[in-house]
Amino acid sequence: MQADLTYPLFLVLLGAGILIAALVPPIVAHYRLPRLMTLPIGCVLGGIGIGFFLDLPLVDVIDGGTVITHATELVVLLSLTGCGLKIDRAPGWRSWGTTWRLLAITMPLCIAGVTLLGWGIMGLPLAAALLLGAAMAPTDPVLAASVQVGPPGQGDGDEARFALTSEAGLNDALAFPFVHLALAAAAAFAAESALPGDTGRFSLAVLQDWLVHDVLWRTAAGLAAGLAVGGATAWLVFRVAPGGSVADAFLGLGLMLASYGLAEMAEGYGFLAVFVAAVTFRQIEVRHRLHSDLHHFVEQIEVMGLIMVMFVLGMAVGQGLLRPLGWTGGLVAALFLLVVRPAAGWVALAGAGLTRRSRAAVSVLGIRGVGSVYYMAYGLGHAPFSVEMGRELWAVMTLIVLISIVFHGFAAPHIMAQLNDAEQGTPVERVP
Repeated sequence: MQADLTYPLFLVLLGAGILIAALVPPIVAHYRLPRLMTLPIGCVLGGIGIGFFLDLPLVDVIDGGTVITHATELVVLLSLTGCGLKIDRAPGWRSWGTTWRLLAITMPLCIAGVTLLGWGIMGLPLAAALLLGAAMAPTDPVLAASVQVGPPGQGDGDEARFALTSEAGLNDALAFPFVHLALAAAAAFAAESALPGDTGRFSLAVLQDWLVHDVLWRTAAGLAAGLAVGGATAWLVFRVAPGGSVADAFLGLGLMLASYGLAEMAEGYGFLAVFVAAVTFRQIEVRHRLHSDLHHFVEQIEVMGLIMVMFVLGMAVGQGLLRPLGWTGGLVAALFLLVVRPAAGWVALAGAGLTRRSRAAVSVLGIRGVGSVYYMAYGLGHAPFSVEMGRELWAVMTLIVLISIVFHGFAAPHIMAQLNDAEQGTPVERVP
């Protein structure tokens, strides 16, 4: 196929994907057809077929890292905005107890687990292994929509749905300090040795600067930006505007971009600012119908971005993205998804008062997706890792995402249905 047909072909396929996303769910529900495939799986399979069978320009994840970073960044931002807008529960230490457990225990255990597996089984240098661990740690807010709470005003449902929603909203930001640690160590090693920074140098100076700037300052700046923009926007909309009459769906985009931009200007975590801004805005005039309108608008744009990202990722796979993967990478992927994440989730929720079913659901349904793609592209684009190491990391990360999408797509509906049946039926024994 000629190169000048590539862009029109891409538009046709993207348009077809968006039409399928709009038409298939209601048709399946109306005719009670079997649910044979999810949208992300279909997009990936379509991309694999196009990438394998058609002679299209190569999707180079290394050379095109900047484009991938910004494309996935936008999709994650939309998803974080949607997550924050649809949470009905007011933030609090006790009311969000499961969230804090998942952030403080599960995520660090996942990062440590993948780092050790990558270093011990694959033989990855330490900084590269840490980047892989940080990229794989967050539960993806984009692909986890099917197990999250419903739209604004419909309640937070069972604790499992709330935990997965709030975890996905926050851990995409709180994995960033570990990404920055890997980048700082890689940069320090490259500056000292004039070699690629795959090994990293975790000196006291690197750790001190990381703790002060990348952990404390960036987190505080992100929180402050989110609170300021979310609070100011809500005050203008619900207090200054006559009778809360603002109903422009683009308000959601303005809230997202203003909070993200302000946090980035202050060298804070923009992902954290966006989620905090959305939650803050949601908690003021919590019953106002505007929240539902904003959420619906943001969700629709997010789905369009998801289709594009999954399709292009599939194209890259069809063109050989997994080629650098060895059996050790496959083993690491399997151990992470089958052992590390479930065990880390189960440990973190011990004593949280969840039923066994809820505790198991939260532990196994931490899907990996667009957020991981973003972190990998961002990390390799901001630190002097070798090209060969970058391609190996991309291969392992992509395999984990693909397996996670397939497992989540087919298992999540059954797990959540059983959980709903258990919650509505006979009380289930709670874990002490």
